[in-house]
Amino acid sequence: MIQKFRYRFIGISTAALFIVLLTVIGSIIGISTYRAKQQINNVLIILSQNDGQINSQINTQNVKRRFGPAFNQESLYQYRYFSISFDKYGEQTALDDSHIISISRETIMDLGNQVYKSGKKNGTIRSLMSDYSYKVTKKDGKTNIVFLDESVIMESTNNIIEIGIFLGAISLLLFTLILIAFSKKAIRPIVQAEKRQKEFITNAGHELKTPLSIIKANTELQELMNGKSEWTTSNEQQVNRLTTLINNLISLARMEERPKVVLAPVNASEILERAVGSFKSVIMQEKKSFKVKITPGLKIKADENSFYELCSILLDNANKYCDDEGMVTVYLATDKRQKMVTLVIGNTFAEGKGVNYNKFFERFYRDDKSHNSQKMGFGIGLSMARSLAASFKGKFGVRYRDNQIFFSVSFKPAK
Repeated sequence: MIQKFRYRFIGISTAALFIVLLTVIGSIIGISTYRAKQQINNVLIILSQNDGQINSQINTQNVKRRFGPAFNQESLYQYRYFSISFDKYGEQTALDDSHIISISRETIMDLGNQVYKSGKKNGTIRSLMSDYSYKVTKKDGKTNIVFLDESVIMESTNNIIEIGIFLGAISLLLFTLILIAFSKKAIRPIVQAEKRQKEFITNAGHELKTPLSIIKANTELQELMNGKSEWTTSNEQQVNRLTTLINNLISLARMEERPKVVLAPVNASEILERAVGSFKSVIMQEKKSFKVKITPGLKIKADENSFYELCSILLDNANKYCDDEGMVTVYLATDKRQKMVTLVIGNTFAEGKGVNYNKFFERFYRDDKSHNSQKMGFGIGLSMARSLAASFKGKFGVRYRDNQIFFSVSFKPAK
């Protein structure tokens, strides 16, 4: 229980940091990429407006309007670009590669033909050397295509991406390691509080058993002397009720204190048959139908005593809360692919429509809020059943259908 809480604490904290880092680093990368794309687009527009050239004839006001007043005009000459022109018949009329040396004229001609035939006005095309953004302009029957090497502009953005991912991963790893190292100390008060709670339940339970035994002995002695009466019978019932509650509380506390259960292959069909046999007469005496379907020879990895206790708790719960003259159902079988063994125990429960069944697993939960129900119980059984199932990796579930409530536990079959 505590280990699960610790792992959940580590997982939630790490996930929260991951979301924060993803948001911050993602925002930085997104903004950097957006600004780089805007810069590429602005350079292409300036090149298109100046016939594929960056020279002293460029309109300074236009440049500052696009790049901002703080932009240095000298930095325009850092870009690597080239251009190619076609006439209205699709024949090449001009090619300018004086501002780039990393790409051959043949490759420029090939890229120009690809873009011209595609009919697109702008985009990005990949070559063996780099990615080139392009912009197509048409004027007086002439098509001019300018290409801009993205590598110069995207280099800083790519560096930000790499550094951001690296630092984010390192931060997340270090945070997780530190959290693992100090998580035990962080949850120590909770561990101590739960330990004291369990010790109190166990000690109080043993202390309460002594006066209850004395009260029961005195009641029996009074019955021997004066005979049974309404009061002695009531005393015996309440003593038995308190004894059962104390035993359940002690069992629940010890269940969570014991070490991890050693799993071994057990014959689930035979164990369930034994549990069903012990409840059959009780259920039939109360004039309830009992439908049992158990596939023989099914084996699962579990603890034999724990599985028998699990079956008994679910059968007792089904009988206790079954409607008068209703039906208790027991079912054990594998799925079609034989990958899971499923135990299903249900009962007729006409008032179960629209009920929040997850609350049934809360300790001391009773659907009868007044606690005056004639059905004896303390709301501990299903909580114990789920803890038992979890101890041998069973998957607990509940569903309601056709005025019946079904509790199911799925296990992996043992080979």
